[in-house]
Amino acid sequence: METDSLLAGSENGDSGEYGSRSGTKQGGDRGSRRMSYSVAGDKHRDDEDLYIQQAVVLIEDAIHYRSINHRVDAHSLQLYRWYYSRICQWILGVTIAVVLLLAFVEHPSSLSVSSDPRHRSVSWHPPCGFTESIEMVCLIIFSLDLAVKSYLIGWEEFRKSKWLISYTVVISVSIIDWVLSISMACDEKLRVRRLIRPFFLLQNSSLMKKTLKCIKRTLPEIASVILLLALHLCLFTMIGMLLFAKTDDPKKNGEWELHFRDLPNALTSLLVLLTTANNPDVMIPAYSLNRGYSIFFITFSVIGTYCLMNLLTAIIYNQFRGYLLMSVQTSIIRRRLGIRAAFQVLSCHRAQAAAQEYVSVDAVLEVMVRVKMRSYYRVAINTVAQQHADVGYMDREQFMKIFDELDKDCIKEHPPLPQYMSPVLQRLQMIFSHYYLTVLGNAVALANVMCICTVLVLNSEKSTTERDHYVLEIINLCFILYYLFEMCVKIFAFGWRGYLSYRNNIFDGFLTILLMALQMTIYITYRLPYSHWDPSSHGGMPLWEIVRLVNMLIVFRFLRIIPDIKLLALVASTLLDLVKNLRAFAGILVVVYYVFAVFGIWLFEGAIKPPPETSVPSNSSTENITSNFSMECGTYEQLGYWSNNFDDFGAAIILLYDVMIVNNWQAFMEAYSRYTTEWSKVYFVCWWLTSSVMWVNLFVALILENFTYKWDRSHRCSVTDVERIRYETSVQLMFKEQIQEPTEEELLCQLHQHPHLHLRW
Repeated sequence: METDSLLAGSENGDSGEYGSRSGTKQGGDRGSRRMSYSVAGDKHRDDEDLYIQQAVVLIEDAIHYRSINHRVDAHSLQLYRWYYSRICQWILGVTIAVVLLLAFVEHPSSLSVSSDPRHRSVSWHPPCGFTESIEMVCLIIFSLDLAVKSYLIGWEEFRKSKWLISYTVVISVSIIDWVLSISMACDEKLRVRRLIRPFFLLQNSSLMKKTLKCIKRTLPEIASVILLLALHLCLFTMIGMLLFAKTDDPKKNGEWELHFRDLPNALTSLLVLLTTANNPDVMIPAYSLNRGYSIFFITFSVIGTYCLMNLLTAIIYNQFRGYLLMSVQTSIIRRRLGIRAAFQVLSCHRAQAAAQEYVSVDAVLEVMVRVKMRSYYRVAINTVAQQHADVGYMDREQFMKIFDELDKDCIKEHPPLPQYMSPVLQRLQMIFSHYYLTVLGNAVALANVMCICTVLVLNSEKSTTERDHYVLEIINLCFILYYLFEMCVKIFAFGWRGYLSYRNNIFDGFLTILLMALQMTIYITYRLPYSHWDPSSHGGMPLWEIVRLVNMLIVFRFLRIIPDIKLLALVASTLLDLVKNLRAFAGILVVVYYVFAVFGIWLFEGAIKPPPETSVPSNSSTENITSNFSMECGTYEQLGYWSNNFDDFGAAIILLYDVMIVNNWQAFMEAYSRYTTEWSKVYFVCWWLTSSVMWVNLFVALILENFTYKWDRSHRCSVTDVERIRYETSVQLMFKEQIQEPTEEELLCQLHQHPHLHLRW
């Protein structure tokens, strides 16, 4: 139930009616007053608990940049916290993942070892009702999610939310399409709900919604550059068709025949050249006749590829960075608004003038006990709050100030070194904790890798049975014993907690123990070197397989040098931060891949079939094999791209990835235009624009912003500090210096507009 106004304080119960009755004994009168005071006290405690609970939820909203426009009565707050609990959000996330993964199981199923139609076994197709039952459970969960969200924000806010209205429409369409599937015994040609399933992923992420809004606002600037690219492409297409027109001499018609026979062919050839995928093949026939023709192709590439395409990257970076900054600004306003509302809730029950509003330090500490947040932020906020314990209260500015800890980087501190009483142990501790020990360990690891490379080069022409693995095993054992020694002395110098506080030590120690275990396994299994005992002849693992695993782990262990080189550590930390900050971009990319893969299956499923002589007779059919088959150099058939197709969802995803990379993507476009229609090129060009032009440039923009932020901060840090500063980096922290703080008037204006929180001012 939506709350009424928040009370400024609980009024004492009126006991007059109990004492005014005639003939009432004095003892009964005192008993009535005690009952009245008890009821008033209970009501007061209930109101106080409601204030605390409201403040807790508002601060949690601020921590997670959530909107505070939701119901704030006791029952709704419990439901709200339950909805945003880890278990509920985990269930919702798993449900979204399951409903998206159904595409791999539904017809056409991707459950086969190979996607090549020449070698593909018969895929397992689930019986009718299997995936549909799972999907209905997911739709029921989504319906409950919609119902809870709608109830918590109220009808007025629901009508303003385009996302929730769209959520309702998508669920309704999915249920209707599901009913149609069941009524048709799962034999329908198109499942519309497959196309709209990615919406469930979009609507569940606020950062993904912000990113989508940023992309939407960037589209006009991108469209202007794409229009310029189109004009550039059309202009050079016309010039090319004039330069390479058909002549009476067949020997001079090579360029015309291959690339400029007609307008679609010429446009396609130059569009692919824009991505450099067919360079220099596209100009070889003309260049072999006259080297002057190279000027045409070079001019086209310089203007289009190196000027306009890079200009497009610059525009996307500039525009997207501005809109992303606006999005982050909105998030910061949400945080400040939640904290300001929490202060108002805690202070509104006190009968004080607005200029004298304050909150009790004890109330703040009680709120922080209930708030679900990371422990290091809780400790930091409590520490600052307890500085006001001698006064007993804090005003609005002081209250807002203590939550500035949420905007600070969390610096990872390492435990102190263990204390040894013996001078000898202290001297050894100083030696083994020195940085030069790590440098020596890196040099030994490099020597180990060089030994492996030398042995591999010497044995490159030998088969695995002709190689002498025992010499390499003795060498590896010596190095591994040193690695074990290095790990032990570091544990001695730093202590267990200090050693494990460094992530590179965890990586190094885990691989060292694993290598030692494998090495001991080799010597136990194969007994002594040059022993005639061969376990592989009795079903055991061959020695070469174990040696190869050991060598791969040793090479992988060499990555330990990354944290010790400042530039490498900076690049590595940037990549790790991208994993966190690119979740919204990755989600949108998943949505785009999903939609285009579904469209591709609808349009091109079974369009390309290998000819009978290249197929396995038991698993292939000669139906729909047309005369479009071509074995010309560079074609789909000649390159053997049969496994890249739209015959199932998994294969479609891989084919779209190959086109996004734009390496030889013209082979796919040309093949499907031959087997279907010339209009199929529109599909591939749209995918190229969406993935390679749009998303890749957005990806580059975020990498530049993230790396620039890290690079600027790294100039103030030493090598050992790089791991510490990367402990916590978010999009909000990246733009922290450019963010404008909201004013008190702006916060109060938004609080007055809150649909459910009616405060006494």
